[in-house]
Amino acid sequence: MNATDPENNDIRGLPARAAALDLLTTALSRRAGLDEGLNHPALAALPPRDRAFARALVMATLRWLGPIDTALQARLKKPPPENIVHVLRLGAAQLLVLKTPAHAAVGATVDLAAAQKGGLPFKGLVNAVLRGLDREPPDLNDPSLMAPTWLQARWRSAYGEEAATAIAAQIGAEPATDLTVQGEVGDLAGELEAQALPGGSLRVGLKGEVSAWPGFSDGRWWVQDASAAVPARLLDVQPGKTALDMCAAPGGKTLQLAAAGAKVTAIDRSAGRIKRVSENLMRTGLGAEMVVADAAEWNDSRTFDAVLLDAPCSATGTFRRHPDVLWVASPADVPKLAAVQSKLLDSAARRVKPGGQLVYCVCSLEWEEGENQVAAFLSRTGGFALEPMTAGEGGAPEGSLRPDGTLRILPHHREGGTDGFYVARMRKAG
Repeated sequence: MNATDPENNDIRGLPARAAALDLLTTALSRRAGLDEGLNHPALAALPPRDRAFARALVMATLRWLGPIDTALQARLKKPPPENIVHVLRLGAAQLLVLKTPAHAAVGATVDLAAAQKGGLPFKGLVNAVLRGLDREPPDLNDPSLMAPTWLQARWRSAYGEEAATAIAAQIGAEPATDLTVQGEVGDLAGELEAQALPGGSLRVGLKGEVSAWPGFSDGRWWVQDASAAVPARLLDVQPGKTALDMCAAPGGKTLQLAAAGAKVTAIDRSAGRIKRVSENLMRTGLGAEMVVADAAEWNDSRTFDAVLLDAPCSATGTFRRHPDVLWVASPADVPKLAAVQSKLLDSAARRVKPGGQLVYCVCSLEWEEGENQVAAFLSRTGGFALEPMTAGEGGAPEGSLRPDGTLRILPHHREGGTDGFYVARMRKAG
């Protein structure tokens, strides 16, 4: 991608880069910072091409942050203030990833530094560092630099050196958009320039505003990563059966269950996120009961034929679309989240009818949140047993099937990449 356009320098200038700086700062400050920044009114207020450039620049910076930081550290005797570090990261991404011509990237980044509070004294440093990167560009394609060392060590321990390297190699790639289709695909694949994936998902070749794509306004599909679409397919949901979607937002799985004809109850603790699910239900013409509550403490005695728990997790498997998760997560997060997942699993178990199914999944690559979590649940909970999957069931990559019949989908298991997921299907004794 070439981020400069000589005939339209005004739309590639300081406002777009200032917006990118704000977005990068927000993304690296806390969990969900990227989502928060992308939805910020200040970004939405930019002209469309400015907004697209700011977003593309930040995503490029986050996807290649490890190699970028390594290259910057080699040229800095001591770290400048954090805001100047972020400015340098954006400048490096323009030079090394987006391939912006040096005169434009360096000049605009120096101007951005000067516009920051206390930034004037660092103009020379920013200029010198970026000129050095332009003269001697580093090789960014070192998988060992793509994620924090603590995460890479975990992946090597869990999956082996070869798989850990393959996972890391997916971090820098821009992902395609996957869709779940309601009903027959028909001519949609051709209209969307899409590839049909196992299980029925479509991988779209179109770019640009999703809401302008064929079939969106008719509610024929919704955006959902191919891996995220697998868990709901693994439930034996028949028309008229009852289904509970715990921690339901953003709602793709609720839509799947409703489209299968189930009587769906969807819970999420966030009223704002539940509103988004409701809006998607309206657009697709589907229905579900919506509940704003903490799913672990929900005071309702009903039981359901099928319960789906997509639990809050470290989300390390979603780095293709949320590369910030790699850099804002910490080792302490994993046990904290595992404790939350344990409570939610116990709550889910109480809500399964005798003979009913429970699917537990997380978009995490960490074993404490997946394999270990389910093993602990089965050891303390009577009446539940694994119901093994078969190879390729639900559209899962065949290489993701584990010996016990659970799924460990890794990002390199699908050509072109996919989100990382762990999925276990269990049945309650009837």
